[in-house]
Amino acid sequence: MRLSRFFLPILKETPKEAEIVSHRLMLRAGMMRQEAAGIYSWLPLGIRVLKNIERIVREEQNRAGAIEVLMPTLQLADLWRESGRYDAYGPEMLRIQDRHKRELLYGPTNEEMITAIFRTYVKSYRSLPLNLYHIQWKFRDEQRPRFGVMRGREFLMKDAYSFDVDEAAARRSYNRMFVAYLRTFARMGLKAIPMRAETGPIGGDLSHEFIVLAETGESGVYCNSDVLDLPIPGEDVDYDGDLTPIVKQWTQPYAATEDVHDAARFDSEVPADKRIHTRGIEVGQIFYFGTKYSDAMKAMVAGPDGAEKPIHGGSYGVGVSRLVGAIIEACHDENGIKWPESIAPFRVAILNLKQDAAETGAACEDLYGKLSAQGIDVLYDDTDQRPGGKFATADLIGIPWQILVGPKGLAEGKVELKRRADGSRELLTPAEALARFGA
Repeated sequence: MRLSRFFLPILKETPKEAEIVSHRLMLRAGMMRQEAAGIYSWLPLGIRVLKNIERIVREEQNRAGAIEVLMPTLQLADLWRESGRYDAYGPEMLRIQDRHKRELLYGPTNEEMITAIFRTYVKSYRSLPLNLYHIQWKFRDEQRPRFGVMRGREFLMKDAYSFDVDEAAARRSYNRMFVAYLRTFARMGLKAIPMRAETGPIGGDLSHEFIVLAETGESGVYCNSDVLDLPIPGEDVDYDGDLTPIVKQWTQPYAATEDVHDAARFDSEVPADKRIHTRGIEVGQIFYFGTKYSDAMKAMVAGPDGAEKPIHGGSYGVGVSRLVGAIIEACHDENGIKWPESIAPFRVAILNLKQDAAETGAACEDLYGKLSAQGIDVLYDDTDQRPGGKFATADLIGIPWQILVGPKGLAEGKVELKRRADGSRELLTPAEALARFGA
């Protein structure tokens, strides 16, 4: 993509309403525009990051055996009345009437709808286990939306729902999602710690929040520092095998949100030099809720003995749009964003440091053409901006690699390759720079 043809409305001044780093940088970098409190339009740079996060989430869900569907944003109130949650959910639910006076709601989650889908089509235990997921926009009418996408009202979420014949099978499904989440967040460059958590309005008695440690987080958290050094399961993890040892390894060290924190246990189990008490950002949460919805909504299957029994369920959420903010909170410096390569809007930026010089233009065009031909996402800054402005833009929007092309370096047959993560630089021939990216 040529920057001269890209829509990148960078702001020089930080809007006053932006209280935390991720909100400030997303607005300044032209990633989004606020339309109303807690509601944003995603602009081209932001949507590229959002789609990359969505891709990783989808790949890891598919790898774990979940099957993708797509449910609507609007749901019938009658479904929620079946489960008993319509009146209990509270003012965060946006309730709507259509022209026929039917009561609808803008879905904050989809347990009821997916249970209705399941009970329509699945009648036998032979169809289980089953895990269905979708990636869809949700709405929760926060009383005080703030911090940009970290606490918005409209947000993109991956929510998955497992269906099993009994508790033992349901806990195996829970473990699959537990492991899939470890892999998902690690692929985005995050250290997300699974912590015991309250189940809230979802229900059930087993839940873990996946928390990224950050002082700007909304949750108080307590954990043993040993959990920070645990290994992430590899790509070859066997989701059909016994995942209990992996889950035990990650849940044995103390880690809990403030809602379920046991101070006495924390003090007795965790050595003083390993106690972490800080704040964190929730990027995902998983739940096992047993027969909460199947009992209420009559989602039954015939067991091996032919008798009908309610299925055991679980739900598993990932805050896809929230992750954009969480990653920025974890990956930035005073100059801007430092995207991990896996979710960056572009992998490489080419900066022409003398736009009116024929030799730099030719070298940049050659690099741009060869990188693009190899399928590498590259942003070519071909604007008339001065070098200092180009450096500032590239750092602000966080492209992982910058190739700096200037007449002085080219006179020696060199370009400069800068790594945004640590600021390191090296002089290379254009061919050597291309080889770094497999081009």
